[in-house]
Amino acid sequence: MAGQLDDHALVVAAQGGDRGAMDRLLRQHYDRVYSVCRRITGNESDAADAAQEALMAIVRGLSRFDGRSSFATWVYRVATNASLDELRRRRRRPVLSIVGDDDHAHEPADVDHADIAGRLGDRLAVEAALLGVPEEFRVAVVLRDVADLDYAEIAEVLDVPVGTVKSRIARGRA
Repeated sequence: MAGQLDDHALVVAAQGGDRGAMDRLLRQHYDRVYSVCRRITGNESDAADAAQEALMAIVRGLSRFDGRSSFATWVYRVATNASLDELRRRRRRPVLSIVGDDDHAHEPADVDHADIAGRLGDRLAVEAALLGVPEEFRVAVVLRDVADLDYAEIAEVLDVPVGTVKSRIARGRA
């Protein structure tokens, strides 16, 4: 509840031209935006592009945010739409893949590599499974299981009935 009050105050301030409030809103929600974008798009590069587009859309559209939903729900909708737009753009461009050593972060010597490898293996398995799920089902599953939205919030984000959300989640999980 405190987050919603903070969001509400920040939204009002940002709508009034307070750049500091806008910056704080974007920083508070960036991790969730990126996480949703990452799971929907399936890779870090497209997720970064989608997250950046989502943040720009939030800034451009904040004056039109009317508060009928929570700010967080609205942000998820913007992030979802940006991710879907990125997927459409991806389909129109050629695929190039280059893997280099620079893609791997260097870790301290005392890190438990078995634990990291296990978590990485789990993460890759989840991401691979998600990529095998059709887009309309994947988006619903990501909003439920990654973003932790309830069915009504997902219905609002996707602009579909709650029953459709439940069906998409069930089919996506299957």
